[in-house]
Amino acid sequence: MTLLDSAPVVQNLHPRSQARRRSLVVSLGVVAAIVVVGVIALGTGAIPVAPLDVVRTLLGNGSRITNYAVLDLRLPRALIAIAVGAALGMSGAVFQSLSRNPLGSPDIIGFNYGAATGGLLVILVVGGSPGTVSAGALMGGLATALLVYLLAWQRGVLGMRLVLTGIGVSAILQAVNFYLIVNAGVADVARATVWLTGSLNNLGWTQLWPVVIALVVLVPALLFGVRWLEMLEMGDEVAQGLGVPVEGARVYLLITGTAACAVATAAAGPIAFVALVAPQLAKRLIRSSGAGLLPAAWMGAFLVLAADFAAQRIGGALPVGVATGALGGVYLAWLLWRKS
Repeated sequence: MTLLDSAPVVQNLHPRSQARRRSLVVSLGVVAAIVVVGVIALGTGAIPVAPLDVVRTLLGNGSRITNYAVLDLRLPRALIAIAVGAALGMSGAVFQSLSRNPLGSPDIIGFNYGAATGGLLVILVVGGSPGTVSAGALMGGLATALLVYLLAWQRGVLGMRLVLTGIGVSAILQAVNFYLIVNAGVADVARATVWLTGSLNNLGWTQLWPVVIALVVLVPALLFGVRWLEMLEMGDEVAQGLGVPVEGARVYLLITGTAACAVATAAAGPIAFVALVAPQLAKRLIRSSGAGLLPAAWMGAFLVLAADFAAQRIGGALPVGVATGALGGVYLAWLLWRKS
């Protein structure tokens, strides 16, 4: 092989290496932003703590008061926000890539509504513990994903058909959720309403560990499927020609992506629009059309953490889902205007 024969290979690899470098730089930048916002959030509240004292406390050199304020009260909430946002960001990246549509996120095509229905059934009908609510949300999300996939199947699953089917299923699930709330008792309605809005209030170390354990399993599983995801974006025929088991890969990604969304919903309720916005913002920063799972995860973590901090400062105990809903509504309006 001559030098001229190898030149096209070098030219083809160069853009991919550039995209990986940009992905690394963007990820490091977003992680730095998470650290800054996290330090500020950990030091803000009824017991103010200076940023340097926050850092000292995290390093194990804090006083009794700062240990209580930072480690006991605020740190688990911040870590849950980061974990939930990362799960939503990865889930959104998977489904937007699978459907090849920026609107193909779990909160648009109904998978988080399915998780919400599963959690609501446990809260309002069974009256279970937080652990059973999490299990119900996970089962509801997976069942909804299976239903949407079966309804969208027609010699394969096309992206637009998946989105439209998911929108129809989500409308039905919203009606089911409303029916469950209307026919429930007052005490159960109050608990369910807070959970449905998407809230990090009153969450502590007990609620953090299940999310962390789930992500330890799901993140490697999602990263394993990235190689299929990138090929599926080129079309089913091309992916099949490259040796990808198209429908098997799609089912695998559907299950793992739905599980990530359901885990986040089980922990904090259905936090709106993060799965829609985070992957798109990450792609625009990277300037790449790939799935970008890890940048989307960091962006989702930053959005939830920043939105929760803003919600606490503006509205006291305002649920984080209200803040992300406002952000997502503005972004969705801008996206539709830009597409038109």
